[in-house]
Amino acid sequence: MAKINQQSIAEQLRISRATVSRCFTNHPGINPKTRARVFALASQMGYSHAEKKEPTGHERKKRGLTFGVLICVDLPNFERTGYANPGQELLNGLSEVARVRRVRLDLHFVRPEDLHLDSPSYTKVKASGRRLWDGVVLIYPFPQTIVDELREKFPVVSLVEQYGQSPLDCVDVDHHRGIERLIDHLQEQGHQRIGFFTWRYPVEAGWALRRYGAYVEMMTARGLDIYPEIAINVDPRRPLSLAESHAEVIRLTKAGVTAWVCAADHQAFDLMKAMNTAGLKIPQDVSITGFDGLEPPEGQLKLTSVEIPFHQIGVIGGKRLWDLIQKRFDSQQHILLNCELVVGRTSDKPKGKKRAVKKRARS
Repeated sequence: MAKINQQSIAEQLRISRATVSRCFTNHPGINPKTRARVFALASQMGYSHAEKKEPTGHERKKRGLTFGVLICVDLPNFERTGYANPGQELLNGLSEVARVRRVRLDLHFVRPEDLHLDSPSYTKVKASGRRLWDGVVLIYPFPQTIVDELREKFPVVSLVEQYGQSPLDCVDVDHHRGIERLIDHLQEQGHQRIGFFTWRYPVEAGWALRRYGAYVEMMTARGLDIYPEIAINVDPRRPLSLAESHAEVIRLTKAGVTAWVCAADHQAFDLMKAMNTAGLKIPQDVSITGFDGLEPPEGQLKLTSVEIPFHQIGVIGGKRLWDLIQKRFDSQQHILLNCELVVGRTSDKPKGKKRAVKKRARS
């Protein structure tokens, strides 16, 4: 196996060795996106750029702060290249703050199924991170046990609302505002039978449940009927595999559901593929919306969605952790950012409404 060093990182990213070195020393001339890419690849390759020994108090002040950054996801899912990577955008924003404030980032990928800090994917964290970190940033949902163990040792900020009982500083999007805009958009087009679709994940996706809660609230507020059977994968007693979920959505669409609100864009992209395979046309036969604002994979329609300011969430999350380190036991905050509706090509009037418009036009 080739030796893992800064030169090998530079070659894989097709940048100079000097650029990689400057990323690790917080050089002000490095683009935050480049810096985030270097940190992510270094972690994946197993290259450690953190200090090896416990610094003294004097050395600690001299070296500045270090943020541990934990990304809870299997690497193939983080690296999906068919569409934009929200996790990378969060990391880009965090890197921007770190550069300005001369903060070192120590990044690790950990597995969703590991429930404690002594689990396998946390080995490097246990070996070196605890002695060096001043605080921790969490990207993606984590098991409650991990959150609790980290909070005993560090100030912690999550870049998504974690689903659990522990008080925790979180920076996220306003789920209710986003779903409200999607429901209003679909209702204005004439949809009344609107379903909700999500996946089952290894770690409970609190963000998906919050979006479902917003869906119920907004459907009720707009006078639209709610049918529990057209809410897919929100009841933990009725979990469906991905293939089963797609089959159920297709069956319900043929039975009269005219629009689906998907809890995330990546869910919508996969659902549209399954629908196309089943002979359903979008948006002619059914309207699909998502939640993220990602550019579509090659060959797919631009999705009607709401755009999450991922980069800004990373920036604000980094600033919040900086503040917490200065004031360790400050009151917990939930910071929710606004999101905007993006009308794509996957939503239109339902079939019946289109026919009625055409008849009026002919008369």
